[in-house]
Amino acid sequence: MRVVEGVAAVDDLDTFLGRLSGIADEGGVTVQAFDARYVVGRDHLERAVELADRAIARGENVARERGVEILLYAAGRRQIDDALAMGVSEGRTPVVVVVSDAGGDESAEAAAADAVAALLDPAATLDDYDADRVRAFFEVTEAELDAADGALADLVAERVALLDVEK
Repeated sequence: MRVVEGVAAVDDLDTFLGRLSGIADEGGVTVQAFDARYVVGRDHLERAVELADRAIARGENVARERGVEILLYAAGRRQIDDALAMGVSEGRTPVVVVVSDAGGDESAEAAAADAVAALLDPAATLDDYDADRVRAFFEVTEAELDAADGALADLVAERVALLDVEK
């Protein structure tokens, strides 16, 4: 799995997503973009990819497309419409993009990651999440934060993992 960070200047969301889809199709990889303000770190994305792949292998996936299944796990949601809030939107948005080949073809991932990077303004976005936005989206309460010694990333990881239980 490769992670590409940057800022996307999206004038037309369909056009931007079409470019990402074209990169994915050309490389035979999965490309899934996220609004970086919702992503609490690389582990968050790695776990989402791992669980999505496991669900697909078991025939328990909700989405037809691997990228959407990854999005569902990253969001800790079963409803695609709810999970889309973690996706990119029009305007200038900090993004993090997962580029992953289900078979582990690193050269395909690298080529696709380079193509994705060309669409973004370079910026470190992965560890620059919006804690209030994340807490609201994942419905993390103050009591939970206190019990977890303030480790928001741990509580998000729990939400991602609990998605399997909620099926």
